[in-house]
Amino acid sequence: MPAPRMLMILSENWTLTDGRNLGDLVTWSRIAEDTGFDSVMISEHVVLGPDASDKGVMGNPRDYAAPGNQDPLMPWPNSLMLFSAIASVTERIRLVGAAVLAPLRHPLLLARELGTLDLISEGRLVVQPSVSWSKDEYAALGVPFRERGKILSEQLEVMKLVFEQSPATHHGDYFDFEDIYLEPKAFRPEGPRMWFGGQKAHGAVVERIVKYGHGFHPFGRPTAEDLQVIRDAMAEAGRDMAELEMVGGVRYSFPDEHSPADLGESMDSIPEQLEQGFTTICIKPSMYIDDQRDMEAFCKDVMKRAEAMG
Repeated sequence: MPAPRMLMILSENWTLTDGRNLGDLVTWSRIAEDTGFDSVMISEHVVLGPDASDKGVMGNPRDYAAPGNQDPLMPWPNSLMLFSAIASVTERIRLVGAAVLAPLRHPLLLARELGTLDLISEGRLVVQPSVSWSKDEYAALGVPFRERGKILSEQLEVMKLVFEQSPATHHGDYFDFEDIYLEPKAFRPEGPRMWFGGQKAHGAVVERIVKYGHGFHPFGRPTAEDLQVIRDAMAEAGRDMAELEMVGGVRYSFPDEHSPADLGESMDSIPEQLEQGFTTICIKPSMYIDDQRDMEAFCKDVMKRAEAMG
């Protein structure tokens, strides 16, 4: 069984660095590459509103941001612009744009941004298009919240079209254009690699995985039934499950609301996921260290433990 590919989450590390010191995230990306990490990940919001904390703010500030558990003041810098900076100082590490909120952008503009970033990074970009959960965010940007899934489905169709063709014509429910040229195109003819995920393997998520997906990155732990639904759908479409990168994450627990989690205990949860077919494992530094001067030692420790699993 090969060792897991390790992915560093750069978002939500604000107990380690101020949300305005974005150069720190660029530096951490170089450290991650130098120590053997496979990829770095950044999620996004455009804006947050009161519904960001309608379930109460997370107890431990090192925890993951989830729907309704975060202070609306939580920083969410633009992931694609940050990746441009990271791409310019790295050579190998993959750039994973998790939760790229596609319905809040026009698909031609998004295709332009993604294609340019993929070209700059020479094919290292991975995109996880998402619809997200915040009604306040959609209201602020004037996008109908209840239609976000249908909008995303059409956007994926549009982006595939313009990545592959020039001129391109599309007449849809939300977007309409004729004989447009999007040049230069992405590094690969089909565009950047795409992951999809969600809390469950429901119909729309499975359909997108089968039609456009190169990876499955669920929110939380998928059930055996969820995984079987995806396997069956892939087989029915004539696709091999081996084509799909399975993305998991370490389990963690905080001893209290003021302390970090134990790295060894968290990484002990990885072998079980490897047995289930997961190959890429996400980890967030601020869950385990409180001083960014410890970042290099942390990364080396993570990779030493991961390599021992191979």
